[in-house]
Amino acid sequence: MEEDRVRYICKRTVVSTKPVEQGKLYRFSVFDHVMEPNHIRLVYYYQSSKTREPGEITKKLRESLAYTLNCYPIVTGRLVKETDGTEENRWKVKSNDAGVRMVEARATGTVEEWRRSVNREEELKLVHWEDMYDLPYYWSTFYVQLTEFESGGLAIGLSCSHLLADAVCAMMFIRTWADLTLTRNMMAPPLFHSLPPRRFSSHKLSNNQLLSHYIKSCSLTAPPSNVTEDSMVTMTLLFPDPMVQAGENETGLTSFEVLAGLFCVCVSRAKGKRNELIDMSLCLDVRKLLRLDQSYFGNCMVYHKVHYPQPVNTKDRLLLLSYAVQEIHNVTKGLDYDTVMDLVEWLSSNNSNPISNGSDLVCTSLENMGNSRPMMFEEDLILSHISCYVEGPVAGGGQVIVLPSPPSEEPMSRVVMVTLPQREMVKVLEDELLQSFSPVLLMEYTKQLNQ
Repeated sequence: MEEDRVRYICKRTVVSTKPVEQGKLYRFSVFDHVMEPNHIRLVYYYQSSKTREPGEITKKLRESLAYTLNCYPIVTGRLVKETDGTEENRWKVKSNDAGVRMVEARATGTVEEWRRSVNREEELKLVHWEDMYDLPYYWSTFYVQLTEFESGGLAIGLSCSHLLADAVCAMMFIRTWADLTLTRNMMAPPLFHSLPPRRFSSHKLSNNQLLSHYIKSCSLTAPPSNVTEDSMVTMTLLFPDPMVQAGENETGLTSFEVLAGLFCVCVSRAKGKRNELIDMSLCLDVRKLLRLDQSYFGNCMVYHKVHYPQPVNTKDRLLLLSYAVQEIHNVTKGLDYDTVMDLVEWLSSNNSNPISNGSDLVCTSLENMGNSRPMMFEEDLILSHISCYVEGPVAGGGQVIVLPSPPSEEPMSRVVMVTLPQREMVKVLEDELLQSFSPVLLMEYTKQLNQ
């Protein structure tokens, strides 16, 4: 049996340095409530050129985390169900000084050696998570794990309940923590406020495919049809410049749209489909559409089904790719303020169930989370890679998460994390269409596929 490379030192509670307003209730939005059964895990890898004493950087980051939590009272609070005259039996956060749970750990080797030989199961050991137990008032909705590599490097793991935050929020939290650690200044403070108010106009619902997807997906009660004995594996690929590789000259297309189309075609072929495409849902950030700042704290990403209005009558892979990309583009460009507000108003009036994406392939766009300003906790700690996992019913039958380019790569490059059943993953990686994009495996996952 292979020796466990991660050794856990302790688990402790980190509280904010300033007292919070005790008992204040933070209510969730309708986008928050539909995400309740899911959670997010992030891992940030940092290379280091400096030799430190064991525990030295952990102590510094633990202290700066306490300072950061002053700006996030909703993160340090606890879940309660209290009747306040407006909402019956729905979760809220009650403000207190309970803090967040932090796990401290050590790992063998260097951070780069780890990345070359890690698999999904091992990587998740760098980001602690606990499901809610019988006493939710004592359960932490956020967990942080700091793992020092004995021969150099650091991994920062953050996990949280999707009820409180989406992936954009979680990434902004890490950025705020880094800014306060390095400079003691917060460049993008979190914004806690409601979604835009309901409209009182004569606007009528008409052919809103976003709303139709939620009406269907929030009514799913049976287990997803994709349940299989085949284990799920995750691969991380770097695409140097997907727009160039695709030969797409049409203005307005994004790298996400091209990559989502690429995996739509390749996964369809891996499932044995030749002249048809699999069911796919896109996960898109709508902060900008709702005129909200990127620092808005809460869920503001929606799931939109991709519809194929015409049957696909070609075996030409490039034509199939072009068709898929165009339909994905039609979805992303078809979203507007009224479309999203229709959904907000329906969720407010008609729904109390979480969303499930069934067996869809779910493609999530986080490509806009890149920033020209490095995310640095200390001058010698250089961010080398970010991993992102979303777990729960929204994950569907497989996931494609498109992340921005690593700091050391060209700005047009993209990192893609793909999670699929093992047999399908083998076929996708061997697909000639995928290989024509010249992807680079960022982590050595061979042992996953040979098990």
